[in-house]
Amino acid sequence: MKLWGGRFQKDTDLLVNELNASISFDQRLYREDITGSMAHAAMLADCGIISKEDAAAITSGLEDILADIEAGKAAFTADNEDIHMNVEALLTARIGDAGKRLHTARSRNDQVALDFRMYVREQIPVIVGQLLELETVLCRQAKKHQTAVMPGYTHLQRAQPISFAQHLMAYAAMFRRDVTRLEDCGARLDECPLGSGALAGTTYPIDRWETAKALGFAAPMGNSLDGVSDRDYALELLSGLSILMMHLSRFAEEVILWCSWEFKFIELDDAYATGSSIMPQKKNPDVAELVRGKTGRVYGDLMSLLTVMKGLPLAYNKDMQEDKEPVFDAVDTVEMCLPVFAAMLDTLTVRPKNMARAASGGFINATDCADYLVRKGMPFRDAYMIVGRLVNMCIKSGDTLDTLPLKDFQSVSGAFGPDVYQALELKTCVGGRKVYGGPSPESVKMQIENIQKFVDARA
Repeated sequence: MKLWGGRFQKDTDLLVNELNASISFDQRLYREDITGSMAHAAMLADCGIISKEDAAAITSGLEDILADIEAGKAAFTADNEDIHMNVEALLTARIGDAGKRLHTARSRNDQVALDFRMYVREQIPVIVGQLLELETVLCRQAKKHQTAVMPGYTHLQRAQPISFAQHLMAYAAMFRRDVTRLEDCGARLDECPLGSGALAGTTYPIDRWETAKALGFAAPMGNSLDGVSDRDYALELLSGLSILMMHLSRFAEEVILWCSWEFKFIELDDAYATGSSIMPQKKNPDVAELVRGKTGRVYGDLMSLLTVMKGLPLAYNKDMQEDKEPVFDAVDTVEMCLPVFAAMLDTLTVRPKNMARAASGGFINATDCADYLVRKGMPFRDAYMIVGRLVNMCIKSGDTLDTLPLKDFQSVSGAFGPDVYQALELKTCVGGRKVYGGPSPESVKMQIENIQKFVDARA
């Protein structure tokens, strides 16, 4: 007989049992479920709803069940559908009637809402910690390569000279926002749904503030329907993880490009690359490719839960059983990707000469050439047109702006002097961009320090 089977005259069809059961995946919430039940039992006793003796028996029984689960000694069954009813059945079998009193003033609706909210709350600092380690790796690599000049790109066309360190710090800035997004999610979910009951609370004189405090929440949720019927905190987590994976995927794409023979800006450590079964020369960036691929998986998790939730009237609906697997999958995916991605970045070898060689082509100092004329008193739009003519001249002659003879500069504008060559040196171009957030060594040093302070503040 199922725990809810009082009004039913038939056993549940086996196919319905299979469809209805969630124990295959929600068993990972066992610790949250037991922790919430202990707090609930203690509150019931404090409020005089059950005896202190029953509460003590419940707590002792739950502690034993927790130990057995973690030792692999507890057997769950689909007949009891989910982790909540499995734990309750185990408890009642061990301690008798006292176990049957645990569910007083509680529904599975507020129970699962509590367990899931606790799970999300617990995963946020884990992922934040992994992100902070990634930030530390980026700072470490950036410190080593503050003077490595490389081409910056727009439209995947060489655009202007930057430093490799600044490029890394761009991703560090993105990951910093990912951290704060997750922290914001954690702050918003800091309310306890326990005590919401099925949807309308309870007639028992419970103390919701006691259970909220015992479970580490700032307060109980202020509306019992809302307490059991929304999963916006899970959607917010999935949204944050999707944005995080998008940042990882963009970075992965660049790693893949950079370690190709066409770029050869970096080389991956052998421990973070793979080979080919047929081409012995190959060294494939599989870590970056898999992270890029798994991004779509996390996007799918977000869309899955959004779709589940979009048409549900208040309050709880069984559709919401589908909330857990997308979150579990996204969390598992992100927590697998972040450490290996950080290790890949930490162990790669940078090729500054190849970066500099690439930066010397593509006329990426053309804007600096125009700025040179502006400093001589010429309006920028006129300077822009003159440099465009110079670039066209170089294309025809096979020169670069660095190698174009001075007489050719002066044939276009008498404002050019011998000092133009120093102005066009790539290190001059990068070093002159001292603007806050720019690529100069001084600016990048400040960016690194700011990220390190951010990380240290959360240590």
